[in-house]
Amino acid sequence: MPVVGFGTSRTEDPGSQVEMALSAGYRHFDCALCYENEHEIGKALTKMLKSGAVKREDLFITGKVWGTSNRGNLVEASCEQTLSDLQLEYLDLFLIHSPIALQPGMGTLEPLDSDGVPIMDSDPPPFSETWGAMERLVEAGKCKNIGLSNFNISQIQEILDCAKIKPANLQVESHPFFPNLELLEFCCKNDISFVAYGPLGSPGRTWMDKDQPSLLEDEDVLKIAQKHGVSAGQVLIRYQVDK
Repeated sequence: MPVVGFGTSRTEDPGSQVEMALSAGYRHFDCALCYENEHEIGKALTKMLKSGAVKREDLFITGKVWGTSNRGNLVEASCEQTLSDLQLEYLDLFLIHSPIALQPGMGTLEPLDSDGVPIMDSDPPPFSETWGAMERLVEAGKCKNIGLSNFNISQIQEILDCAKIKPANLQVESHPFFPNLELLEFCCKNDISFVAYGPLGSPGRTWMDKDQPSLLEDEDVLKIAQKHGVSAGQVLIRYQVDK
């Protein structure tokens, strides 16, 4: 898995962005069904693969099963949808996007009640059920590796206790304001690779309090950037690589 990846969440014109990222040298792309842009990304990947600009074996593509498909009998269909949209025969990594199971069968990825509150699955599956379905995807050759996203230590341990195939990766938020060091240490001890999303502090997130400081404008980050003649973003990416 390449150390630095290209995130596709909230990406404007995702097809063009992926093409530019490929041309710039990115080979690791983080995708998810709930980003609702995998179809456009698939077109871009196919275009670049057919042109010979890149080979499939040189790419590392991550997908994720969303909470409305955490039930064991829904996981495979979610993976198949991602494969179809991305126009791929297999994924390099497939993650359970969240430990929270949402109500399936409501025709939306974000089922909400009349007050706008997410509707939890009325029959939430145990982690062992979802993970068993993930393992079957590996056995069927639909993904090479499986892992977790947004899980805490006790939840990861529950997976480890039932797994035939252990999680290869954990993806969680991590940056200088929220380094998640305890999770990183746990992953190191259990030979689970650690991927940080939001390494720049997710400056575009809509839920951020207006009074929250911006990592890209942090005084210390800017001082380090100026000292080394690089951007604040490069400093924050280097922080993750070194960590």
